Amino acid sequence: MTAPATLNETLAVVLARSFADGEVGFTGLLTGAAAALFGTGIPLAAMELAKRLHAPNLTILLAGCYHNPDFSEIDRLPDSEHSAMLRDLPCEAQMVDYPGQFVLKRGDVSFGFSSAVQVDRVGNINSVCVGPHDRPKVRLVGPILQPEHMTLFRREYVMMPHHDRRNFVQKVDYVSGVGYPGGLEGRKKLGLDWGGPCLVVTPKCIFDFDREAGLMKVRSIHRGVTRQDLQDATGFDLGDLSAVPETEHPSESELEILRHHVDPRGVLMPAL
Repeated sequence: MTAPATLNETLAVVLARSFADGEVGFTGLLTGAAAALFGTGIPLAAMELAKRLHAPNLTILLAGCYHNPDFSEIDRLPDSEHSAMLRDLPCEAQMVDYPGQFVLKRGDVSFGFSSAVQVDRVGNINSVCVGPHDRPKVRLVGPILQPEHMTLFRREYVMMPHHDRRNFVQKVDYVSGVGYPGGLEGRKKLGLDWGGPCLVVTPKCIFDFDREAGLMKVRSIHRGVTRQDLQDATGFDLGDLSAVPETEHPSESELEILRHHVDPRGVLMPAL
């Protein structure tokens, strides 16, 4: 009998189901074990799983330079875009320009993945500072292409490795990536005709959006997390959660392909 899916495996399968054949997906390299697993490892495994299941013509862009890398050859996540393990990683192409033939302003990238220290209820994200910008409590890594991810990519998956009240706030301290302030109409006023976050993925739940109203809402809650746990860990009101389902589990066939073909070295197995 197949062992139950880990949280990381479950999230990879949920993401894989949302990708379509012929799309182009982009993820970069995040620092820190939890962020790297959530923002790089899970997305890479999800895209490779989708290619093997239903989207053979999906293009995977790792750090913009590595096209369709072989995730099965990875036994640990790289800590730098210039890591020797990336240089030697089998892939269909390594580009010297960035991101190659894909024109961001033309909307060539179908979806991307980003992470942040804060996200608010309209989907804005922050990786610049905690506290006032001129006198911050903490300086963070910076915007790291988040403005482009949230405006030029056709849609964005926000991967949050931690889910606490300090991460999910009423209003971010600095907008490094724009969500839906004022809903879709608000994005149009900013000159944004497409893009924006579609899902926010956390260790406790998956959020999606009422894009017209511009508000985040809970799509599913992970196994073992109570509705009260989720509300207590979130810095804004989540509304009535009584009808929110549990996050759907992978099928045995999805797990078999994920474990034996996509991730045979167990990169997704460590718990956060």
